Amino acid sequence: MTGLTLKDIRKSYGSVDVLHGIDLEIKEGEFVVFVGPSGCGKSTLLRMIAGLENITGGDMYIDGQLVNDVPPSKRGIAMVFQSYALYPHMTVYDNMAFGMKIAGESKQEIDRRVRAAAESLQLTRYLDRLPKALSGGQRQRVAIGRAICRNPKVFLFDEPLSNLDAALRVATRIEIARLNEQMADTTMIYVTHDQVEAMTLADRIVVLSAGNIEQVGAPLELYERPANLFVAKFIGSPAMNVIPSTITEAGNTTTVTLTGGKSVTLDLPTAASEKGKTASFGVRPEDLRIAGAGDDYLFEGEVSIVEALGEVTLLYIEGLVPGEPIIVKLPGIYDVKKGQKMHFSADRSKLHLFDADGRTYRK
Repeated sequence: MTGLTLKDIRKSYGSVDVLHGIDLEIKEGEFVVFVGPSGCGKSTLLRMIAGLENITGGDMYIDGQLVNDVPPSKRGIAMVFQSYALYPHMTVYDNMAFGMKIAGESKQEIDRRVRAAAESLQLTRYLDRLPKALSGGQRQRVAIGRAICRNPKVFLFDEPLSNLDAALRVATRIEIARLNEQMADTTMIYVTHDQVEAMTLADRIVVLSAGNIEQVGAPLELYERPANLFVAKFIGSPAMNVIPSTITEAGNTTTVTLTGGKSVTLDLPTAASEKGKTASFGVRPEDLRIAGAGDDYLFEGEVSIVEALGEVTLLYIEGLVPGEPIIVKLPGIYDVKKGQKMHFSADRSKLHLFDADGRTYRK
């Protein structure tokens, strides 16, 4: 088992700073997922761990060993890329065996590892085929199998499912989850922009923005207790609704006045000095519900779009935030018409509040 430690890791390309001092401890056997918008530095950080990018500043340790100047082949790392990177003239067997042949492993050991990896990834029947005779999902499994055969200390995945269609993404994601169970002692680091992959695969998620870590935590921790407005809006689909507001009462509970004049009291303490300050009120689409007659409600508005998806119905509500609809996510099918005026409420424990700098007010 191998852990990974990053201390003040920095990366610059000339005068352009890409990573601004990353501090991160990854435990042995953890499955950690890096997420963030395009250009946040997640793939660059992964490539630095692999040794494919030089470190501008800071120190990196794998299994307690400083690896800043250790070449990729000596780090005990296997990487699965977004592109399959298979040799088209080699069979599946030879593609999976190639790295071990270069390393001088015996034929018996190569055969044992290749067949064990093929068995775990359901590739045994395809070992004699060329890559062109495989589907996209099968090719990606071959790439994963090639990495498994190397017995790496650390597995690195760089958006391995992004080239697959929706059905294959689900199937291959399940394969990776099974692989994680089978190789429970191996540290895995996975880069993706897909929240479903992050939420279902990760032991911990690292949210990156503009070369900085915004928050590190278990998937549900980030979903339920985001550290700031960026994480709150990035984690969850559809994104959290955010409504400009003003703190009108502070103390053991906090009252805010939303755009439009509605006052809402949150079970959240704030200092008296916060009274009168601007804030951002947040509520997730799935935490909203239709308010009944006479019920207290958070806001009202007119339905501009109805998306009936079968398992859920998405309502887009206009009239509260200029130019930005509030999204309501209701389970099942609802007979709601465009132009209908409705009231919505939510459990007060599900509401969020952020200060003018985007930091979460905590209980």
